[in-house]
Amino acid sequence: MKFDIHAGSFGKGTGFFDGVLFSVPGKQIYVSNLESVSIASEENVKTLAGTVGWSAAGVALLGPLGLLAGLLSKNKKRVTFIALFKGGRKLLGTADNKVYLEMQKATF
Repeated sequence: MKFDIHAGSFGKGTGFFDGVLFSVPGKQIYVSNLESVSIASEENVKTLAGTVGWSAAGVALLGPLGLLAGLLSKNKKRVTFIALFKGGRKLLGTADNKVYLEMQKATF
């Protein structure tokens, strides 16, 4: 199941999740390393932006709130989320509702 990666420890790109493994640019991460997945909110996007140190021009111009607004307004059937992994790794991504729910199930 495919998802978009917008920022975080793995850079930008496309990721895949098969229920057992996250495939992100340059890495494969077992779901056992997933600590949490939550819907992106204004507060947690600000926190992620501060800890990851985004350098993309769009984020610099729009700020984390502008990025979040843009991501959330694209498609109502998609979810913008933050995934936190063991070791302090994290990502901001967007996925179809179905993919997001599969990620959520993996944390239980």
